[in-house]
Amino acid sequence: MKGIIYIILGACSYGVLSTIVKLAYKAGFIVNDVVGIQMFLGAFMLWGGVLFSSKKRSITKKYVKPTKKEIFLLTVVGSTTGLTGMFYYLSLQYISASLAIVLLFQFTWMGVFIEALINRRIPEKGKLLSLIPLFIGTLCATNIFSTGVSHVHLLGFLFGLLAAMSYTIFILLSGKVAVQVNPMIKTAFMISGGFTVCTIILPPTFFANGKLLVDLSLEFGIYLAFFGPFLSTLLFSKGVPLVGSGLASILGALELPTAVIMSMFVLKEHVGASQFVGILLILVGICLPRLLKKKVLIENASTVNKNF
Repeated sequence: MKGIIYIILGACSYGVLSTIVKLAYKAGFIVNDVVGIQMFLGAFMLWGGVLFSSKKRSITKKYVKPTKKEIFLLTVVGSTTGLTGMFYYLSLQYISASLAIVLLFQFTWMGVFIEALINRRIPEKGKLLSLIPLFIGTLCATNIFSTGVSHVHLLGFLFGLLAAMSYTIFILLSGKVAVQVNPMIKTAFMISGGFTVCTIILPPTFFANGKLLVDLSLEFGIYLAFFGPFLSTLLFSKGVPLVGSGLASILGALELPTAVIMSMFVLKEHVGASQFVGILLILVGICLPRLLKKKVLIENASTVNKNF
């Protein structure tokens, strides 16, 4: 039960980020500074956590020290987290928070497609079936049926899909690098890599302006860093080993309704019936392959028991 609570809270933490970013834009801050301050303070918090946890022998004994090669790979993989945040926050400049989160969740079918290319084989039946509600749900959630394609901002749509693509790459690679290393240290290196990439592509201006740094940090930066790179990462790193990756993926989908609900009540964005249906279908598409796999396992187990 504890692991389930960790995952739910972690997903909800991610879900509030788009609303905070929209509020930062309304306050006059630009995307360079919003992305930069989140990654900068996030890395600062994580390295503080590393320093604190390194003093606990019970924690350090459980993990191995990363090699130079692993540190390099973690930094490279972490650059995709920076790209995800950058593209996601760029999309929020042009489209609603509720639509941006829907586009980010396209990582579900993108992951299936890339896995099929890498493995050179057709995906499992459950994964293929999940693409149907995912595709229809996305069309409903973007409101294309009632407003037409011209209603959707092309640049915002493109940035949203790029965020999904970079997040897909992160998911595929992050679980294969430095698996025996302390999750806090892994995340600290990855977020540092993400911050470096964001600084190069979208140079923040707050380093040259002390007042801007303080104002941005106190108004939005602390919350973006805390709910994003710091809290959510810690909750997922604690929760996933307890519940397993399958259930964690299903529970992690709560990020989607959280972002939509926040956009409705805080940002006062209009979310129609078509969009609600789309979001529901996307959630069904995410849960379907796991539920079908679980059903097969139960059926196989019952067949084995009958044979005995």
